[in-house]
Amino acid sequence: PAPAVGAPSTPAASAPAAAPANVDVAAIMDAAVKKSGQTLNWRTSIVDTLKALGLDSDIAARKELAKELNYTGDTGDSATMNVWLQKAVMKKLSENGGKVPADLMD
Repeated sequence: PAPAVGAPSTPAASAPAAAPANVDVAAIMDAAVKKSGQTLNWRTSIVDTLKALGLDSDIAARKELAKELNYTGDTGDSATMNVWLQKAVMKKLSENGGKVPADLMD
């Protein structure tokens, strides 16, 4: 089968899908931070998480992410929204086979 629309065109993306494995989120994120060359705290900051992954981290992008993840709070209160987003992203990673450190799941 062809890779999903928008999927990166890498050999891994075109490999047959296997059962989801537990992916070590902390190891992947720590490596992404190191590769970025920036001082980023992905464990507590959604902005830093997005930057480490090379994604747009501006307020408009975070509001769009909040909408996609069904945030019902005030997107004008960016501090509260950012805390919620960080937890929601970690929860989604966990739900999709990611091994997320327990202290990031509460």
